[in-house]
Amino acid sequence: QVRLVESGGGLVQAGGSLRLSCAASGRTFSSYAMGWFRQAPGKEREFVVAINWSSGSTYYADSVKGRFTISRDNAKNTVYLQMNSLKPEDTAVYYCAVSNGRYYGALPITLPEYGYWGQGTQVTVSS
Repeated sequence: QVRLVESGGGLVQAGGSLRLSCAASGRTFSSYAMGWFRQAPGKEREFVVAINWSSGSTYYADSVKGRFTISRDNAKNTVYLQMNSLKPEDTAVYYCAVSNGRYYGALPITLPEYGYWGQGTQVTVSS
């Protein structure tokens, strides 16, 4: 059974940085996509970034491009999200997720394409 555990959230001032981690277990993730999503209070969960576990290809939402960086450590089965230049509008619960299937081209960016989710970690950016 796939298990995802996020960590690294917290409170930071605008302009600061945080690094989130997502430890994955329960299967091999070769060619699966690992994604980060976020959900702010009163808003729908939205896509942030995805990475192909094998190739390392990435895709970012425009709102975080140039500020956030996703990476993975295959040996540790862990995906990271480095968040720099944080803004108050980045405040949300951040979730990592694994895709339903393997991807060899364009990465999935919609919620239904992901079948396994972590419990989420809160990120709060103060102004």
